[in-house]
Amino acid sequence: MSAKPPEGHTHPRFDLDDVIHAPVRLSIMAALAAADEADFRFLKETIEVSDSLLSKHLLALEEAGYVNATKGYEGKRPRTWLSLTDQGRAAFTNYMDVLRRIIGNP
Repeated sequence: MSAKPPEGHTHPRFDLDDVIHAPVRLSIMAALAAADEADFRFLKETIEVSDSLLSKHLLALEEAGYVNATKGYEGKRPRTWLSLTDQGRAAFTNYMDVLRRIIGNP
């Protein structure tokens, strides 16, 4: 999802995925990369954001095809479970590779 770098520019920062690059979205992606799935409340508490902020950033990640949300119930309580899609996991891996190139640690 990163923008094509201007012609003649080769710095790896141009390869950063703009969808992931926002700090809250990066935090979401990192948390979900470490697990098969996480519920909304756990994710909210882990990355320390409000319900509305988490929802906003999850929507952007879902629209990009990076996160899958599954709604259901645990007992009588509605729950939302979140997970990275294969595309999301690949995008996060690529993002981390670009960060390593930027800091000079391939």
